Amino acid sequence: MKVLVIGANGQIGSHLVKKLSDSNQHTPIAMVREDSQKETFESEGVESVKADLEDSIETLAEVFQGVDAVVFAAGSGGHTGADKTMLIDLDGAIKSMEAAKKKDVKRYIMVSALGAHKWHKDPDALKSKGYYRAAKFYADDWLEKSGLELDYTIVRPGRLLNDAGTGQVTISENLEHDTIPREDVASVIVSALNNTNTIGKSFDVLSGSTYIDEAVKQV
Repeated sequence: MKVLVIGANGQIGSHLVKKLSDSNQHTPIAMVREDSQKETFESEGVESVKADLEDSIETLAEVFQGVDAVVFAAGSGGHTGADKTMLIDLDGAIKSMEAAKKKDVKRYIMVSALGAHKWHKDPDALKSKGYYRAAKFYADDWLEKSGLELDYTIVRPGRLLNDAGTGQVTISENLEHDTIPREDVASVIVSALNNTNTIGKSFDVLSGSTYIDEAVKQV
């Protein structure tokens, strides 16, 4: 399966590209914004494409040609404000969904945020960077409403760590706030690609005591 990784230069994205490259089932295509990033991936033998989530849907769709699956692992980053968050995490995500539809790419995996689906029910979410939760909530909502056109999975990880992955997680519809290494999030995404039972599903994921493939198969 040829998997377009949007946000390949990010911390989850870079782990994901490596895991897809090391697998015998998938071939990653790294979508990046800068020529230097493209050159770095290509020097490592990874096919890459240059595109910007602030471009039009039609322009974005050009890099979706021949792709079997899309993973949206992009984000504006914690150093940006509400404007960039809305342009990347919300509008950019939606444009990528529409671009996938234009090129008949069915499989789509979204990296969201723990508890994003409860944004309207969680007063604490409004106290700090409510715009980030709003962006994630509405991007996920748009994806879920595309269910007849996109075979989606929404992965909602907790607070992200740079620790080495443990290979063990807890997956559920609703989990309390806790942490998970970025490497384990990437492994969950690969497992979701390998397991069709995750299609049409959304879930929280944290570090836990169940091996990733086993946990994903129980979704």
